[in-house]
Amino acid sequence: MKSAFGSEVTILERKELTGGYFNAAYDMLLSDGRETILKVAPSDDTEILSYERNIMMAEVDLLRLIRSKGTVPVPKVYIYDNSRTVIPFDFFFMEKVRGEPYSDLKDTLTPEARAAIEAELGRYNRFINEIRGKRFGMYSAPSHSSDDSWRDTFGRLVTALLDDAQRLDAPLPIPRETIEAEMAKLLPALDAVTEPRLVHWDLWDGNVFVRDGRIVALIDWERALWGDHLMEYYFRYVEDTRHFCRGYGGGFDSPNETARKKLYDLYIDLIYFIECYSRKYDSEGHLEWAHGNLLEGWQRFLSV
Repeated sequence: MKSAFGSEVTILERKELTGGYFNAAYDMLLSDGRETILKVAPSDDTEILSYERNIMMAEVDLLRLIRSKGTVPVPKVYIYDNSRTVIPFDFFFMEKVRGEPYSDLKDTLTPEARAAIEAELGRYNRFINEIRGKRFGMYSAPSHSSDDSWRDTFGRLVTALLDDAQRLDAPLPIPRETIEAEMAKLLPALDAVTEPRLVHWDLWDGNVFVRDGRIVALIDWERALWGDHLMEYYFRYVEDTRHFCRGYGGGFDSPNETARKKLYDLYIDLIYFIECYSRKYDSEGHLEWAHGNLLEGWQRFLSV
C-alpha cells in the first residue's frame, strides 16, 4: 500500500469481488478518495491447469504494454509485487474501471446498441491481434525456440491439457486416444499460421466493460498468448459474430479457417470440462453442463 499510494493512505472500505474464478479480487475505497482493485494470485499449492502457471505476471505486463500503445482501453496498474515479503502471494493494484460488464447489460440493450458495442469490440480485438511476437505460445510460458511452429505449439497445449485431465482424474467422456487422433487430422491446417500474433483469448462479455454505450476497458489479460487470432473468444461457436466481424474487418470462413476454428472450439470445450476438476467446483449443475457441452462440442468437431 505505502509504495503504491503513500504512507498516509489507508483502506476505508473493502469488498470481495466474486465474479472471477482464478485470482482473488477486492474492490477498495482509499482514504484519499481513490477507488482501486486488488488482485491476489492463488497460493503455490493451489491446483491449476498447466497453462495457468505464472499468469498474473502476464496480466500485469500486458496491461502496461497495451496501455502504453494507447489504442485499446485498459486499467492502469498502480503496483505489482511478486516479492512475497508483504503477503505470501503475488498481487497487484489497478485502477477501478467506471463501467459495467457487458454480460450484465447485454440483455437490457437494444439490438442496435449491442451491434455497436460488438463492432467496437471487433475493432479493439483487431488492434490487439496486430501486435506481433517473436515466438508462439502462452505469454506467461518460458520461451521455446522461435523456430517452433504454431502447429507444434498448439499441439503441446493440447497434450498438456490432456495430461492435466489424467493427473486430475477427470473422466473424459471421449477416450484421450480418440481425441488426439481426430484432432491430428486437422492440425495441418495450423501451418497457415506463420506469424505469432497477440491473442487476448478471454474476451468474453464479462471482461468487456461498458459505459454509456461504449467500451471503456478490456480486462483479465492473464491468459493471453502468441498465436492465431482465430482463437479469440468472439470467433467461438457460442457467439453471434456478425457485428464483431464487421468491426474486426472481415469474416473468416474459408475451409482452412473453419478447420482452425473447430480445433480451438474443441480445445476450449475440453478446458471447460477439465477445469471443473482443478477448481473443484461444488456445483453439480456446472459439472453436468461442462460434460454435456463437451459431448456437444465433440459432435460439432466431427461434423463435416
